[in-house]
Amino acid sequence: MPPIIFLLASAVFAQGTSEFVLSGLLPQIASSTGVSLGTAGLLTSLFATGMVVGAPVLAMLGSKLPRKIALISFLGLFAAVHVVGALTTDFPLLLVTRALAAFANAGFLAIALASLPSLVAQDSVGRATSVLLSGVTLACIVGVPAGTVLGQYAGWQAAFWAIAAITGVAAVALTAAKFDNPPATSPVYREWRVLAQPRVVVTVGKGVLINGGTFAAFTYLGTMTAPSEWVPVVLAVFGVGSFVGVTIAGKAGPRILKAGTLVLTAGWVAAFFAAQSLPGLIAAALLTGAMAFGVGSALIAAIVTSASNDAPRVAGAIATTAFNLGAVVGPAVAGAVVLDAAHARAAFWVSAAFTAAAVLLRVKK
Repeated sequence: MPPIIFLLASAVFAQGTSEFVLSGLLPQIASSTGVSLGTAGLLTSLFATGMVVGAPVLAMLGSKLPRKIALISFLGLFAAVHVVGALTTDFPLLLVTRALAAFANAGFLAIALASLPSLVAQDSVGRATSVLLSGVTLACIVGVPAGTVLGQYAGWQAAFWAIAAITGVAAVALTAAKFDNPPATSPVYREWRVLAQPRVVVTVGKGVLINGGTFAAFTYLGTMTAPSEWVPVVLAVFGVGSFVGVTIAGKAGPRILKAGTLVLTAGWVAAFFAAQSLPGLIAAALLTGAMAFGVGSALIAAIVTSASNDAPRVAGAIATTAFNLGAVVGPAVAGAVVLDAAHARAAFWVSAAFTAAAVLLRVKK
Protein backbone atom coordinates (compact mmCIF):
# COMPACT_ATOMS: atom_id res chain seq x y z
CA MET A 1 0.00 0.00 0.00
CA PRO A 2 1.52 3.39 -0.99
CA PRO A 3 2.57 5.61 1.96
CA ILE A 4 0.22 8.34 0.73
CA ILE A 5 -2.77 6.20 1.76
CA PHE A 6 -1.53 6.11 5.36
CA LEU A 7 -0.90 9.85 5.27
CA LEU A 8 -4.48 10.45 4.16
CA ALA A 9 -5.63 8.10 6.93
CA SER A 10 -3.76 10.17 9.52
CA ALA A 11 -5.71 13.24 8.44
CA VAL A 12 -8.96 11.25 8.65
CA PHE A 13 -7.88 10.21 12.17
CA ALA A 14 -7.71 13.88 13.22
CA GLN A 15 -11.06 14.59 11.58
CA GLY A 16 -12.73 11.56 13.17
CA THR A 17 -11.39 12.59 16.56
CA SER A 18 -12.82 16.07 16.07
CA GLU A 19 -16.23 14.69 15.08
CA PHE A 20 -16.65 12.35 18.07
CA VAL A 21 -14.53 13.84 20.87
CA LEU A 22 -17.11 16.48 21.77
CA SER A 23 -19.30 13.75 23.28
CA GLY A 24 -16.85 13.67 26.20
CA LEU A 25 -16.30 17.43 26.37
CA LEU A 26 -19.82 18.85 26.10
CA PRO A 27 -20.26 19.60 29.85
CA GLN A 28 -17.03 21.64 29.86
CA ILE A 29 -17.92 23.46 26.66
CA ALA A 30 -21.42 24.24 27.95
CA SER A 31 -20.00 25.67 31.17
CA SER A 32 -17.29 27.64 29.37
CA THR A 33 -19.61 29.17 26.78
CA GLY A 34 -22.55 29.76 29.13
CA VAL A 35 -25.12 27.57 27.36
CA SER A 36 -27.15 24.55 28.41
CA LEU A 37 -25.92 21.01 27.80
CA GLY A 38 -28.69 20.48 25.25
CA THR A 39 -27.69 23.60 23.36
CA ALA A 40 -24.05 22.54 23.39
CA GLY A 41 -25.18 19.30 21.75
CA LEU A 42 -25.90 21.32 18.61
CA LEU A 43 -22.15 21.30 18.00
CA THR A 44 -22.34 17.55 17.33
CA SER A 45 -25.52 17.45 15.25
CA LEU A 46 -24.41 20.44 13.19
CA PHE A 47 -21.15 18.68 12.33
CA ALA A 48 -22.93 15.56 11.03
CA THR A 49 -25.39 17.63 9.00
CA GLY A 50 -22.54 19.73 7.60
CA MET A 51 -20.83 16.55 6.42
CA VAL A 52 -23.93 15.51 4.45
CA VAL A 53 -24.35 18.92 2.81
CA GLY A 54 -20.67 19.68 2.41
CA ALA A 55 -19.58 16.52 0.57
CA PRO A 56 -21.39 17.14 -2.75
CA VAL A 57 -20.96 20.91 -2.65
CA LEU A 58 -17.25 20.95 -1.91
CA ALA A 59 -16.50 18.03 -4.21
CA MET A 60 -17.83 20.16 -7.06
CA LEU A 61 -15.99 23.27 -5.93
CA GLY A 62 -12.82 21.30 -5.23
CA SER A 63 -12.95 19.72 -8.68
CA LYS A 64 -11.90 23.07 -10.12
CA LEU A 65 -8.55 22.70 -8.33
CA PRO A 66 -5.83 20.06 -8.65
CA ARG A 67 -6.57 17.31 -6.13
CA LYS A 68 -3.39 17.97 -4.17
CA ILE A 69 -4.18 21.68 -3.80
CA ALA A 70 -7.78 20.94 -2.84
CA LEU A 71 -6.78 18.41 -0.17
CA ILE A 72 -4.18 20.73 1.36
CA SER A 73 -6.66 23.62 1.30
CA PHE A 74 -9.32 21.60 3.10
CA LEU A 75 -6.81 20.50 5.74
CA GLY A 76 -5.63 24.09 6.15
CA LEU A 77 -9.21 25.26 6.71
CA PHE A 78 -9.86 22.39 9.13
CA ALA A 79 -6.78 23.28 11.19
CA ALA A 80 -7.55 27.01 11.12
CA VAL A 81 -11.12 26.71 12.40
CA HIS A 82 -9.93 24.54 15.28
CA VAL A 83 -7.45 27.23 16.23
CA VAL A 84 -10.26 29.80 16.17
CA GLY A 85 -12.46 27.43 18.19
CA ALA A 86 -9.73 27.00 20.79
CA LEU A 87 -9.43 30.76 21.17
CA THR A 88 -13.11 31.59 21.67
CA THR A 89 -15.75 31.12 24.34
CA ASP A 90 -18.44 32.69 22.13
CA PHE A 91 -20.92 29.91 21.39
CA PRO A 92 -22.30 31.27 18.08
CA LEU A 93 -18.74 31.62 16.78
CA LEU A 94 -17.96 28.10 17.97
CA LEU A 95 -20.99 26.87 16.02
CA VAL A 96 -19.63 28.57 12.91
CA THR A 97 -16.25 26.89 13.35
CA ARG A 98 -17.93 23.48 13.66
CA ALA A 99 -19.92 24.05 10.48
CA LEU A 100 -16.77 25.07 8.59
CA ALA A 101 -14.86 22.11 10.04
CA ALA A 102 -17.60 19.74 8.84
CA PHE A 103 -17.47 21.26 5.36
CA ALA A 104 -13.69 20.95 5.24
CA ASN A 105 -13.86 17.37 6.52
CA ALA A 106 -16.50 16.44 3.94
CA GLY A 107 -14.56 18.03 1.09
CA PHE A 108 -11.32 16.32 2.10
CA LEU A 109 -12.90 12.88 2.50
CA ALA A 110 -14.81 13.17 -0.78
CA ILE A 111 -11.70 14.01 -2.78
CA ALA A 112 -9.50 11.53 -0.90
CA LEU A 113 -11.92 8.69 -1.65
CA ALA A 114 -12.24 9.76 -5.29
CA SER A 115 -8.43 9.75 -5.56
CA LEU A 116 -8.02 6.12 -4.50
CA PRO A 117 -8.61 4.54 -7.94
CA SER A 118 -5.73 6.63 -9.31
CA LEU A 119 -3.43 5.94 -6.34
CA VAL A 120 -3.72 2.14 -6.22
CA ALA A 121 -4.51 -0.70 -8.60
CA GLN A 122 -8.18 -1.38 -9.29
CA ASP A 123 -8.18 -4.57 -7.23
CA SER A 124 -6.66 -2.69 -4.27
CA VAL A 125 -9.30 0.06 -4.01
CA GLY A 126 -11.20 -1.88 -1.33
CA ARG A 127 -8.11 -2.33 0.80
CA ALA A 128 -7.11 1.33 0.35
CA THR A 129 -10.62 2.37 1.40
CA SER A 130 -10.37 0.26 4.55
CA VAL A 131 -7.00 1.83 5.41
CA LEU A 132 -8.44 5.31 4.89
CA LEU A 133 -11.52 4.59 7.01
CA SER A 134 -9.36 2.99 9.69
CA GLY A 135 -8.51 6.58 10.58
CA VAL A 136 -12.10 6.93 11.84
CA THR A 137 -11.99 3.69 13.82
CA LEU A 138 -8.63 4.55 15.36
CA ALA A 139 -10.09 7.91 16.31
CA CYS A 140 -12.76 6.05 18.30
CA ILE A 141 -10.17 3.80 19.95
CA VAL A 142 -7.36 6.29 20.61
CA GLY A 143 -8.24 9.83 19.55
CA VAL A 144 -11.52 10.27 21.38
CA PRO A 145 -10.39 8.82 24.74
CA ALA A 146 -7.09 10.72 24.55
CA GLY A 147 -8.83 13.94 23.54
CA THR A 148 -11.33 13.53 26.37
CA VAL A 149 -8.61 12.98 28.96
CA LEU A 150 -6.61 15.92 27.58
CA GLY A 151 -9.69 18.11 27.72
CA GLN A 152 -10.49 17.07 31.27
CA TYR A 153 -7.01 17.94 32.56
CA ALA A 154 -6.03 20.87 30.35
CA GLY A 155 -9.39 22.28 29.24
CA TRP A 156 -11.46 21.42 26.16
CA GLN A 157 -9.47 23.93 24.12
CA ALA A 158 -6.39 21.68 24.47
CA ALA A 159 -8.14 18.98 22.46
CA PHE A 160 -8.82 21.50 19.70
CA TRP A 161 -5.15 22.54 19.68
CA ALA A 162 -4.05 18.90 19.40
CA ILE A 163 -6.41 18.28 16.47
CA ALA A 164 -5.17 21.42 14.73
CA ALA A 165 -1.55 20.31 15.21
CA ILE A 166 -2.09 16.81 13.77
CA THR A 167 -3.99 18.25 10.83
CA GLY A 168 -1.30 20.83 10.17
CA VAL A 169 1.42 18.17 10.09
CA ALA A 170 -0.62 16.11 7.61
CA ALA A 171 -1.15 19.16 5.41
CA VAL A 172 2.58 19.92 5.31
CA ALA A 173 3.40 16.28 4.54
CA LEU A 174 0.93 16.28 1.65
CA THR A 175 2.94 18.98 -0.15
CA ALA A 176 5.42 16.29 -1.20
CA ALA A 177 2.75 13.90 -2.52
CA LYS A 178 1.78 13.38 -6.15
CA PHE A 179 -1.82 13.10 -7.37
CA ASP A 180 -3.27 12.44 -10.79
CA ASN A 181 -6.21 14.63 -11.76
CA PRO A 182 -9.14 13.19 -13.74
CA PRO A 183 -9.56 14.66 -17.23
CA ALA A 184 -12.22 17.38 -17.35
CA THR A 185 -14.07 15.97 -20.35
CA SER A 186 -17.39 17.51 -19.28
CA PRO A 187 -18.80 19.85 -16.61
CA VAL A 188 -18.63 18.27 -13.18
CA TYR A 189 -22.37 18.57 -12.57
CA ARG A 190 -22.99 16.07 -15.37
CA GLU A 191 -21.21 13.40 -13.37
CA TRP A 192 -24.18 13.28 -11.00
CA ARG A 193 -26.02 11.45 -13.77
CA VAL A 194 -24.27 8.36 -12.45
CA LEU A 195 -27.03 8.28 -9.81
CA ALA A 196 -29.42 7.25 -12.58
CA GLN A 197 -27.59 3.93 -12.83
CA PRO A 198 -29.53 1.27 -10.85
CA ARG A 199 -26.42 -0.48 -9.57
CA VAL A 200 -24.98 2.76 -8.18
CA VAL A 201 -28.29 3.79 -6.62
CA VAL A 202 -28.74 0.42 -4.91
CA THR A 203 -25.16 0.42 -3.60
CA VAL A 204 -25.62 3.96 -2.22
CA GLY A 205 -28.93 2.95 -0.64
CA LYS A 206 -27.29 -0.02 1.05
CA GLY A 207 -24.53 2.26 2.30
CA VAL A 208 -27.03 4.64 3.89
CA LEU A 209 -28.97 1.79 5.50
CA ILE A 210 -25.95 -0.11 6.86
CA ASN A 211 -24.37 3.01 8.32
CA GLY A 212 -27.75 4.18 9.62
CA GLY A 213 -28.04 0.91 11.54
CA THR A 214 -24.48 1.23 12.81
CA PHE A 215 -24.92 4.70 14.24
CA ALA A 216 -28.42 3.98 15.58
CA ALA A 217 -26.87 1.42 17.94
CA PHE A 218 -23.60 3.26 18.56
CA THR A 219 -25.42 6.40 19.70
CA TYR A 220 -27.08 4.54 22.57
CA LEU A 221 -24.30 2.14 23.59
CA GLY A 222 -23.27 4.43 26.44
CA THR A 223 -26.88 4.85 27.60
CA MET A 224 -27.45 1.10 27.85
CA THR A 225 -24.19 0.49 29.75
CA ALA A 226 -24.44 -0.07 33.50
CA PRO A 227 -22.64 0.72 35.69
CA SER A 228 -21.73 4.00 34.00
CA GLU A 229 -18.03 3.58 34.85
CA TRP A 230 -17.90 0.99 32.05
CA VAL A 231 -19.09 3.37 29.32
CA PRO A 232 -15.57 4.22 28.05
CA VAL A 233 -14.70 0.52 27.98
CA VAL A 234 -17.78 -0.45 25.97
CA LEU A 235 -17.23 2.38 23.47
CA ALA A 236 -13.54 1.51 23.14
CA VAL A 237 -14.41 -2.17 22.57
CA PHE A 238 -16.80 -1.14 19.80
CA GLY A 239 -13.96 0.91 18.31
CA VAL A 240 -11.62 -2.08 18.46
CA GLY A 241 -14.24 -4.18 16.72
CA SER A 242 -14.69 -1.56 14.01
CA PHE A 243 -10.94 -1.49 13.36
CA VAL A 244 -10.91 -5.28 13.03
CA GLY A 245 -13.89 -5.04 10.68
CA VAL A 246 -12.38 -2.57 8.24
CA THR A 247 -9.14 -4.58 8.25
CA ILE A 248 -10.99 -7.76 7.32
CA ALA A 249 -13.04 -5.92 4.70
CA GLY A 250 -9.86 -4.59 3.12
CA LYS A 251 -8.65 -8.14 2.56
CA ALA A 252 -11.99 -9.74 1.67
CA GLY A 253 -13.27 -6.99 -0.62
CA PRO A 254 -16.84 -7.14 -2.00
CA ARG A 255 -17.07 -10.84 -1.15
CA ILE A 256 -18.00 -9.81 2.38
CA LEU A 257 -21.14 -7.96 1.36
CA LYS A 258 -23.81 -10.60 0.72
CA ALA A 259 -23.15 -12.96 3.61
CA GLY A 260 -21.88 -10.16 5.85
CA THR A 261 -25.11 -8.19 5.61
CA LEU A 262 -27.18 -11.24 6.55
CA VAL A 263 -24.91 -12.04 9.49
CA LEU A 264 -24.99 -8.40 10.62
CA THR A 265 -28.80 -8.42 10.68
CA ALA A 266 -28.76 -11.46 12.95
CA GLY A 267 -25.98 -9.84 14.99
CA TRP A 268 -28.09 -6.79 15.83
CA VAL A 269 -30.95 -9.03 16.98
CA ALA A 270 -28.60 -11.14 19.10
CA ALA A 271 -27.10 -7.97 20.57
CA PHE A 272 -30.52 -6.95 21.92
CA PHE A 273 -30.68 -10.08 24.05
CA ALA A 274 -26.98 -10.18 24.93
CA ALA A 275 -26.99 -6.58 26.16
CA GLN A 276 -29.09 -7.51 29.21
CA SER A 277 -25.79 -8.14 31.03
CA LEU A 278 -22.54 -6.15 30.99
CA PRO A 279 -20.39 -9.06 29.70
CA GLY A 280 -22.98 -9.70 26.98
CA LEU A 281 -23.00 -6.02 26.00
CA ILE A 282 -19.20 -5.95 25.77
CA ALA A 283 -19.20 -9.03 23.55
CA ALA A 284 -21.99 -7.55 21.42
CA ALA A 285 -20.12 -4.26 21.06
CA LEU A 286 -17.00 -6.06 19.82
CA LEU A 287 -18.78 -8.32 17.33
CA THR A 288 -21.31 -5.83 15.95
CA GLY A 289 -18.60 -3.18 15.66
CA ALA A 290 -16.53 -5.58 13.55
CA MET A 291 -19.43 -6.70 11.37
CA ALA A 292 -20.97 -3.25 10.91
CA PHE A 293 -17.77 -1.49 9.93
CA GLY A 294 -16.62 -4.45 7.86
CA VAL A 295 -19.76 -4.37 5.72
CA GLY A 296 -19.93 -0.57 5.83
CA SER A 297 -16.38 0.01 4.59
CA ALA A 298 -16.84 -2.61 1.85
CA LEU A 299 -19.92 -0.71 0.70
CA ILE A 300 -18.04 2.61 0.66
CA ALA A 301 -15.39 0.98 -1.54
CA ALA A 302 -18.13 -0.47 -3.76
CA ILE A 303 -19.72 2.97 -4.19
CA VAL A 304 -16.40 4.51 -5.21
CA THR A 305 -15.60 1.64 -7.57
CA SER A 306 -19.01 1.56 -9.25
CA ALA A 307 -19.19 5.33 -9.73
CA SER A 308 -15.57 6.25 -10.48
CA ASN A 309 -15.59 5.38 -14.19
CA ASP A 310 -18.44 7.74 -15.07
CA ALA A 311 -18.04 10.17 -12.17
CA PRO A 312 -14.36 10.34 -11.15
CA ARG A 313 -14.71 13.77 -9.54
CA VAL A 314 -17.83 13.14 -7.44
CA ALA A 315 -17.58 9.40 -6.66
CA GLY A 316 -15.98 10.21 -3.31
CA ALA A 317 -18.68 12.77 -2.53
CA ILE A 318 -21.39 10.20 -3.19
CA ALA A 319 -19.70 7.71 -0.84
CA THR A 320 -19.12 10.36 1.84
CA THR A 321 -22.73 11.55 1.69
CA ALA A 322 -24.05 7.98 1.95
CA PHE A 323 -21.91 7.32 5.03
CA ASN A 324 -22.90 10.52 6.82
CA LEU A 325 -26.55 10.46 5.80
CA GLY A 326 -26.72 7.15 7.61
CA ALA A 327 -25.04 8.78 10.63
CA VAL A 328 -27.83 11.39 10.69
CA VAL A 329 -30.87 9.24 9.87
CA GLY A 330 -30.03 6.22 12.03
CA PRO A 331 -29.81 8.03 15.39
CA ALA A 332 -32.87 10.14 14.50
CA VAL A 333 -35.02 7.03 13.95
CA ALA A 334 -33.57 5.33 17.03
CA GLY A 335 -34.34 8.44 19.05
CA ALA A 336 -38.02 8.07 18.21
CA VAL A 337 -38.00 4.46 19.40
CA VAL A 338 -35.85 4.76 22.53
CA LEU A 339 -38.28 6.28 25.01
CA ASP A 340 -35.87 6.45 27.94
CA ALA A 341 -32.64 4.95 29.26
CA ALA A 342 -34.45 1.80 30.36
CA HIS A 343 -35.43 1.10 26.77
CA ALA A 344 -32.09 2.00 25.15
CA ARG A 345 -31.62 -1.57 23.91
CA ALA A 346 -34.48 -0.95 21.47
CA ALA A 347 -31.91 0.83 19.31
CA PHE A 348 -30.64 -2.63 18.31
CA TRP A 349 -34.02 -3.39 16.72
CA VAL A 350 -33.72 -0.20 14.68
CA SER A 351 -30.27 -1.32 13.57
CA ALA A 352 -31.62 -4.74 12.62
CA ALA A 353 -34.47 -3.17 10.64
CA PHE A 354 -32.08 -0.92 8.71
CA THR A 355 -29.78 -3.82 7.90
CA ALA A 356 -32.66 -6.11 6.91
CA ALA A 357 -33.84 -3.41 4.51
CA ALA A 358 -30.35 -3.39 3.00
CA VAL A 359 -30.58 -7.15 2.46
CA LEU A 360 -33.83 -6.71 0.53
CA LEU A 361 -32.52 -3.80 -1.56
CA ARG A 362 -31.16 -5.13 -4.83
CA VAL A 363 -30.95 -4.30 -8.51
CA LYS A 364 -34.03 -5.38 -10.48
CA LYS A 365 -33.20 -7.74 -13.32
